[in-house]
Formats: sequence, C-alpha cells, structure tokens
Amino acid sequence: MESHFVRGEHTMRVPMSLFADNRKRLIDRLRTKLPRATEPGSVVLLKGGDEVSLYCTDVSWPFKQESFFQWCFGVEEPECYGALDLASGKSILFFPRHPAEYATWMGRLCPLEEFRQRYQVDETYHVDELERVLSSKGTKKLLLLRGVNSDSGLTTQPATFDGIDKFQTDFDILYPEFCECRVIKSPKEIEVLRYVVKVSSDAHKAVMRMVKPGVAEFQAEAQFLHHAYAVGGCRHVSYTCICGSGENGSILHYGHAGAPNNKVLKDGDMCLFDMGGNYAGYAADITCSFPANGKFTEDQKIVYDAVLDARNAVLQAAKPGVLWSDMHLLANRVMLEALKKADLLQGDVEDMIRAGVHAVFQPHGLGHFLGLDVHDVGGYLPGYPERSAEPGLSKLRTARPLKAGMVLTVEPGCYFIDWLLQKAKADPAQAKFINWANIERFRGFGGVRIEDDVLITETGMENLTDVPRTVEEIEEWMSYKRAEIKLPQELKHLPL
Repeated sequence: MESHFVRGEHTMRVPMSLFADNRKRLIDRLRTKLPRATEPGSVVLLKGGDEVSLYCTDVSWPFKQESFFQWCFGVEEPECYGALDLASGKSILFFPRHPAEYATWMGRLCPLEEFRQRYQVDETYHVDELERVLSSKGTKKLLLLRGVNSDSGLTTQPATFDGIDKFQTDFDILYPEFCECRVIKSPKEIEVLRYVVKVSSDAHKAVMRMVKPGVAEFQAEAQFLHHAYAVGGCRHVSYTCICGSGENGSILHYGHAGAPNNKVLKDGDMCLFDMGGNYAGYAADITCSFPANGKFTEDQKIVYDAVLDARNAVLQAAKPGVLWSDMHLLANRVMLEALKKADLLQGDVEDMIRAGVHAVFQPHGLGHFLGLDVHDVGGYLPGYPERSAEPGLSKLRTARPLKAGMVLTVEPGCYFIDWLLQKAKADPAQAKFINWANIERFRGFGGVRIEDDVLITETGMENLTDVPRTVEEIEEWMSYKRAEIKLPQELKHLPL
C-alpha cells in the first residue's frame, strides 16, 4: 500500500512514489554520464537537513528539509542520510538512533521498518551504521553534492561522516546533473505545484477581500498565513511574506526584520503583496498589486496596466525554445511603450533599453525557476547561456532556452525608487528619456508587480495562478462584502 504526505482529509495526498520516481530519474541520468556506472561500487550519498538551535537556547527554528534531500526522499525528519546505489538502483535511508528518553519529549521511537514503508525505500538503518553498511555493500566511490547556488552564491555542503576517508569521493559530477533533474518537473511534481499555487492564489484572494484603509500590513500577512495553513495545510511559506503598501511597495524584499510589514494602509495607497505557500516542500510565489481602497486612480491604472501588458505579452510568447532573456526584454519593451504612451517617458524604446532605462523602473529579472526552492536551482549550469553583464539582464536568475516541464515565475514590475531615479537624473544618457515633470507625480507611489507561476508545455505555457488580474476584475472582487469584515482595531472591546 502506497504511503502519502498529507495534512488532513481536505488537503492533497502526495504519493511517496513521487520521490521514488525522482530517485530513478537521477540514477538514470548519472548512468548515462558515468563510465561503468552499472558496475558495483558507485553510490550517491546525501545528507538531510539538521535541526538548528535558536542561538544558544534549547529552542529550535522550525525545521524544513534540505531541498536536494527532499527531492530524493520526501523525508520529514532531520539529521538523516540517504544513499542511492547506481548499479542496483536501490535506495537506503539512515535515521538517527535516539535514546529511550526521546519518547518522553518527542513521541514514540519509530521502528526502522516503519520508516522503510513510510518512505518506500529498499533498506533503512541508523546513522551510526553508515560506514559499516556502505562497506558491506562493496562501495568504492561516493558521489557527493557540492556546487555553488547561482542565486545565493553559497556552496552546498557535501555529506560527511566518521569513516568517509575509507572511500573514494567525487565532488564534481553530482551537482550539475542533480540540478538539471530538478529543472524539469515530473507530472507528479507538477500536480503538487498546481495544488500549492491554487492554495496560495486563494489565500491572496482572501487577503484582497479583507484589505482596506486602516488595516496593518502584518494583518494582511496573517490572513494569508491562516488561509494557507488552515485551508491548504501549508505549515511553511516559501519566503518571508512581502506586504508593502504605499512607498513600501518599491522595496523589492520588504517585510524583513527591519521592516516587518508594520505600516498601516492609507486611503490612496497601492498595495504590493508577494506571498507563497509551501506544501510537501514545493513552493508557490505569487504577487498581487491592488489599491488599498479597492478603486484604482487614473495614475494607478497607468502603472498597473503597463505591467499587466508586459505580463500578457510574455504569457502569449513563452514556449519551448524561446530564450528567457528574450522574454525579459519583451516585457521591458512593452512596459516602456506603455509608460511612453502615458507621457512618463519619451524617445525611442530601443534606445532606452540600450541606455538601461528599463532597469531604472524594473531593477530585477523577469522571473526564476520554481520548485522545491522559491528560486529553484539550475539557472546557470554548464552548457547554457552565462549571466549577462547588461543592465536588467544581469539580474536574471536564468537566461536558458525554455523547455517543456519547466516551472517559472513571470513577474514584471514597475517601481519608483528614489535613489534609482536620482541616479538616472544625474546620467544624461538616461535622463533625456524621462519626463521628469510627470514622474514627480509618482514620488512615493511605491510600485506594481504582477507575478504568476507558469508551466512550460509542449506548445506554450499554462498559467497555474488564479487571481483577479485586470483592473475590472480586481475592483469587482474587492467590492464584495468587504464592509462586513471587522478588524480588531474596529471593535469596541479589544480581545484580551
């Protein structure tokens, strides 16, 4: 009988065969890359995530499994190891050996056979048996995971254990091949992504219904978190929630510890809310932009529709074979044309791009891979286009040609960031394209970003996101029964 990851009868049942299929994909790929891979002796060894203490205390940060390990095994427990035998195709999990007292504080000690059945692997042992088990199986070479994440610049830490010096080790082949496997999603992975994007879409819609002037940004965040967990079973979100209103909407990664979504929404504010749930390790990443009072002003329409036009152009053009860098430039051209039509810019759009004006208003890339990490791996692997040094393009998280099975975000944006505008005004090559008298109206506006999660198909793309997007759709959605929602600050007696 197949086991599942599930968070309640109303949530998705994720079959453990998803991870077994992933393991087979990795093994098959490595067999084609390694000479004599089917001969006994080559083993992939992975280390799962560790529980991390909150500084010097005995409290831990909420545990989230390391993504490469999750992709292979779907294991929820920390401090584990996993091995894949390339010759036999068999999978082995190693779990910590806990003392009897563990049952008092953390629950009963799970037998190894129960772990084996739950995670549908071939064999299970304790971590302290790692060297003995690998030796008994004739292991000669360990393929270990080490590589630089092109988004963070950080290096993955390869597995290590007492006795590892008894084996040959290879740190080179596994990382790029593993990343390439993660770039293309399996049908079962796509279904999980479809689910978590639907849950996150509905959570955004719930937020839009409760937002109004007087609401604090953190209350919008709280509404999203509640819906994603209570309704969708998403214990984790995929990144810190960004709930920027007014000028805060121009801060790309607002919501951090120094600016924790703590402004109160004002009448006339534009909201930019970027939030995504996480289910079975898989991430959603959606941004909705809308007026706090539910009605767009003419200036808000100008900026919003410019970004919407850019998004629509990409959704129509994206298909296998198209370069992601070309999609970025397409979105920027469309947005600049709209801003020019609104008399915010002047001159030839191609000249603007050559001068880097597009990067003044959208200082980030069009989007990124999405999967077990919100900025999923594989953006700049060997054999694919390297990162450009040109304005705007240098911020792209990948420049690869699109392939069926990729899942990416499409997230054009337009922002009025003071220091970038001041820098452009001081640069004659850029300043001549900007109508400064009209731009002044947008000081303090913040920004607009529209972010969808899309699947590249054999013939084009499928938008997995389902939220109101046009001005008319947003105004209609936000008008429904908003007045009936009472916030704590509106009650005569605050709850104790």
